[in-house]
Amino acid sequence: MTIDAAPETFRMPAEWEPHAATWLAWPHQRSDWPGKFTPIAWVYCEIIRALAKHERVNLIVADAAMRDSAQAKLATAGASLTNVSFFELPTDRSWIRDSGPIFVYDERGERIILDWHFNAWAKYPDWTNDDKIPEFVAGRLGLSSLKPRHKDHRVVLEGGSIDVNGRGLLVTTEECLLSTTQQRNPPFDRADYERVFAENLGGKKMLWLGRGIAGDDTHGHVDDLARFVNPSTIVAVEETDTTDANYAPLRENLERLAAMTDQDGGKLEVVRLPMPAPLYCNSVRLPASYANFYIANCIVIVPTFNDPRDRIALGILADLFSDREVVGIHCVDLVWGLGTLHCMTQQEPAANQRET
Repeated sequence: MTIDAAPETFRMPAEWEPHAATWLAWPHQRSDWPGKFTPIAWVYCEIIRALAKHERVNLIVADAAMRDSAQAKLATAGASLTNVSFFELPTDRSWIRDSGPIFVYDERGERIILDWHFNAWAKYPDWTNDDKIPEFVAGRLGLSSLKPRHKDHRVVLEGGSIDVNGRGLLVTTEECLLSTTQQRNPPFDRADYERVFAENLGGKKMLWLGRGIAGDDTHGHVDDLARFVNPSTIVAVEETDTTDANYAPLRENLERLAAMTDQDGGKLEVVRLPMPAPLYCNSVRLPASYANFYIANCIVIVPTFNDPRDRIALGILADLFSDREVVGIHCVDLVWGLGTLHCMTQQEPAANQRET
């Protein structure tokens, strides 16, 4: 069933709230990992192996042949196949954080799927298959869906462009949503987005950061910058090398956060997370960031980059998520696709949940 309009009682849950499953799409677009496609399937296997110990993994594959190939690799990697379900749907890419469904709760605690328009970050021509994923998931789960609109315009939104604390506080960047480069929703301004998020996500307050990290193909996604880890705490990446391209924009973001408050005017705790040393592919800077972690039931998976700062980042996140296992996943190959763990995952919250 498709809903025509959203009530302002919708609430987007925080990522740490209970999950029914994690959705992924099996990698197949070779050009996303130039010269390094072969190991990517095995990185996915390691991620699924870690997640399937704690929650169901719903894996989208193009067809039966891809399903059989993925199943064989997962078995070789020791993943719990009893906790993996396969769904056949052709996709353009595998970055389901941005193309997949965003789940919200209505006033009864029932789940609704938000089917935002996806146009491949306003950059690539092949997106029509990915744009069908939310409607497909809604149909397979038997959930109602809504295509958010504003000013007679179907709203484009990628999941990686926002993060929420589950209480009505959202964080995003001006570079992603307000810039005329890779412009998603011309001519939306700050007030337009705040209205859209209030109506569809239960947004009470927006925290606007400035620029994203160097090498970010999405032009400023916040999930490489700043992430909520509980209702009143946000981690934000910091670059200490004054000669690095990330130094000034990340310092500005930290300064902004220091002056910000939560949805009720309370103090936000800001925890600094290091950046790894720069990584490059054919002289192009890659968006390597420890902030691209993913929070699942009982586990947090964190990208690592063969860097001495890996252990520092893992230690900081282990302290913040003392109730969960914190596991590093080697992402030097994966980040050649210009994204890592949060970019490739999308949480399906548990049914019938109210604010926690």
